[in-house]
Amino acid sequence: MSKKSLWALLIMVLGFTSYFWLNSYEEAYAMHIMEGFLPFGWAVFWWAVTLPFIIVGLRSIRKRLKENPELKTMLGLSGAFAFVLSALKIPSVTGSCSHPTGVGLGAILFGPTAMSVLGTIVLLFQSLLLAHGGLTTLGANAFSMAVVGPLLSYAIFKFGKKMKLSFAVSVFLAAMLGDLGTYIVTSVQLALAFPAEVGGFVASFIKFGSIFGITQIPLAISEGLLTVIVMNLLLKYNMPELNHLPSVKEAI
Repeated sequence: MSKKSLWALLIMVLGFTSYFWLNSYEEAYAMHIMEGFLPFGWAVFWWAVTLPFIIVGLRSIRKRLKENPELKTMLGLSGAFAFVLSALKIPSVTGSCSHPTGVGLGAILFGPTAMSVLGTIVLLFQSLLLAHGGLTTLGANAFSMAVVGPLLSYAIFKFGKKMKLSFAVSVFLAAMLGDLGTYIVTSVQLALAFPAEVGGFVASFIKFGSIFGITQIPLAISEGLLTVIVMNLLLKYNMPELNHLPSVKEAI
């Protein structure tokens, strides 16, 4: 029963993915920061910062799946969830856009480093298949969505447990604030690359952050609510698998 329900969720998510894929070619906006938008030096810098997290994440995933092979489907669901949510794009800043990230679910289930790998794969496929983002800016996009977002989500989830918040509230806050944290970092990245003539980095950061905030706050709240719904379904139908995930088992 649990496996059937998990496959049903995965099929539903992939169905939405196909819909947005087929409709994405009419008007393709940049997913996070578009190809060629960052100066070469900054593109290389963000790749260098992101790669260590990916390496650690690969080791984490390999170890987890070796110990519990039955978690492969749930890991795939986490990646598909992030793919679909991050494909819902709303243009917001020149050279970039706003969208949910979907990384909170995987970060809670498998930890932030594992989601660094999944998030980077999601962004890679979107740049190649959906013309969202790009390869040169993949390091910067991955750092904001696949590194900082999951780290923040996981930390907030653990903090919620420490403060004895309910499981649902902890999940909601983790997904919502992880989403917002991604866009704070994106604003920092854009401000560093393009400081304002008057006011420099600070003025540029305020400009990018305020524009992102208009679209991102309601999106983050929506992502938090959706993540709680999916997590509740997993709790209802997939407890045997969740019992192999210490971060979730301890918080329930």
